[in-house]
Amino acid sequence: MIPWLADDSHDFPPLEQALDEPNGLLAAGGDLSLERLIKAYRSGIFPWYNPGEPILWWSPDPRCVLWPEDLHISRSLRKRLRKQDYRVTFDTAFHRVISACASPRPNQDGTWISNDIFCAYLNLHHQGYAHSVEVWIDDELVGGLYGLALGKMFFGESMFSRQRDCSKIAFAWLTRQLQYWGYELIDCQVYNNHLASLGATEIARPDFISELNRLCRQANAHDWRFDIDPEVFNGERHE
Repeated sequence: MIPWLADDSHDFPPLEQALDEPNGLLAAGGDLSLERLIKAYRSGIFPWYNPGEPILWWSPDPRCVLWPEDLHISRSLRKRLRKQDYRVTFDTAFHRVISACASPRPNQDGTWISNDIFCAYLNLHHQGYAHSVEVWIDDELVGGLYGLALGKMFFGESMFSRQRDCSKIAFAWLTRQLQYWGYELIDCQVYNNHLASLGATEIARPDFISELNRLCRQANAHDWRFDIDPEVFNGERHE
């Protein structure tokens, strides 16, 4: 039985109380207020639930992460990055990016990004915590992702692609920009093959929390605009 969060408190149970099965389920209830969400991310917790369910809060062990210097660029992706037949932007279409991420994927009936999630993260964006990456071909939005930045750590939430490799293009540009700004870790939450192909790996929850506590205390003061040289991808290692 998992704890039910009180409406008048933003406190979460100790992470050690998270279930082993399903992995990382910690609590239910509460709300998606800005204060609770920021407290959750700073504590290594994130919301994930289906529409119609109570809000569920998770802290899986192990945790999927990517160190920016370990970004893996495949030969085909490197070729596409160098082609530069696209344009990448920050925070120019957050609403459209999260809407695209919420759209059902092939062979899926629905999405976990409910209207409540949509509104909560749009509020985080307006308050300067949540950011989007957009990939454009001509004037068409063809890929992107969104997540949160706290201190020198980025918390990835969701990505989408309407053309081949466009979510990977967004992730590669984001990762190299974060590295340029001195970010040391990207939280990918839960392992999957798509993230693993980009260099993500798993670490134990205590190690993740140690890194989180260190990095979230660091200053984060810059404009969210790309200022890396596209030529940075010419020297990427690949297989």
